[in-house]
Amino acid sequence: MRFLQWFSSDLAIDLGTANTLVFTQANGIVVREPSVVVVNNQSNRIEAVGTEAKEMLGRTPGILALVRPMKDGVIADFDMTEQMLKHFIRKAHHGRRFARPRIVIGVPSEITPVEKRAVRESAMSAGASEVYLVEQAMMAAIGAGLPITEPTGNMIVDIGGGTTDVAVISLAGTVYSRSLRVAGNAMDDAIAQHLKRKHNLLIGERTSEGIKVEIGSAFPVQKALHMDIKGRDLVQGVPRSLKISDGEIREALAEPVKAIVDSVLQALERMPPELSADVMDKGIVLSGGGALLHSLDQRLREATGLPVFAAEDPLASVVLGAGRVLRDIDLLRRVSVR
Repeated sequence: MRFLQWFSSDLAIDLGTANTLVFTQANGIVVREPSVVVVNNQSNRIEAVGTEAKEMLGRTPGILALVRPMKDGVIADFDMTEQMLKHFIRKAHHGRRFARPRIVIGVPSEITPVEKRAVRESAMSAGASEVYLVEQAMMAAIGAGLPITEPTGNMIVDIGGGTTDVAVISLAGTVYSRSLRVAGNAMDDAIAQHLKRKHNLLIGERTSEGIKVEIGSAFPVQKALHMDIKGRDLVQGVPRSLKISDGEIREALAEPVKAIVDSVLQALERMPPELSADVMDKGIVLSGGGALLHSLDQRLREATGLPVFAAEDPLASVVLGAGRVLRDIDLLRRVSVR
C-alpha cells in the first residue's frame, strides 16, 4: 500500500452533469472536459471520452452511441462513470496506472444514500484509495472565497448542468440547503423546445447550448442581440436557417429561470433571522456555468433586493473549493457527508 501511495497524488473532482473538472495540489486544474463518453455498440469498447467525445455529438454513426453517464448531478450509468473517471484520473496523473489517490468529490445537497454509494463505488473502482463526498454548494462557497468557518451567514447559488444548489452556510455547516433539478441543461432543453414549437425547427444540443451562451439572458439587455442558427425544418424535412433575438430566447428561458429565482426566494424566507442580516450585508454569490447567463445577477437583484455577485471563476468554484479542503484534513472531515 505504501508503495502505491508513493506514486499517488490526491485529487479533487467536480463530477458534473455537463462537465468534469479535476484538481491536483501540484498543478491546480488539470482536467476540464465534458462528462461524455462514446461507446461502440458492437464491441462495448470506449471510443472517446470528454472533449473528443463531445466533438462527435450529433454526428455519430449507428455503431457508436454517445452516453452521458451523469444525469441531474448523480450517476445514471455506473459502468460508463467508472470508465470516464479512470480516463480522467489517468490523465491527471499523466498516464500512470499505479496511482491510488485520495479523492474528494462534490455531490448535490439532496443526494440519496443509494446515489452516494454509487459515487463512492465508482471512484473506488476507478482507482481511489479513499473517497470523501462533499456538498457542491459548500465547495462552491469555499472556492468562491467565502468565510464559511466564521459565525456569519454566507449564501451561495451553484447553478451547474443538472442541478442548482442553493445553500446558506455558517460555521462550516449548512444551515439551509436545497437541490433543484433545474439548471443549465434544462435551459438548453427549453430553448430547443421553444424553437420546435414556435418555428417548427429542430436543433441539436450543441446548437441550443450555443444560443444560450451567445444571446441567452434572464433580464432585458441594453442592446438587442441577434443570432443566425441552422436546423432541420420539421414540416419540409430540409435544412433551414433562422434569425432569432435575445427577447425570444429570454421568453424560452423564462420557466427555468423563474424556478431558480423562486428557490432563492424560498431560501431567504426559511433562513434564521440572525443570518438574514448577514446575507443582506454580504449578498448572494453565484457559481457554476449557469452563473454566466447574461443578467441573471440583475434578475436576482430585482427579485430579492440584495447584492448579487458572480464568483471569480464560476465554472471552477466547486473543484477549487474541493482542492482547498484537500490541504486541510480537519476541515475536510467537518464538511464531508456520510
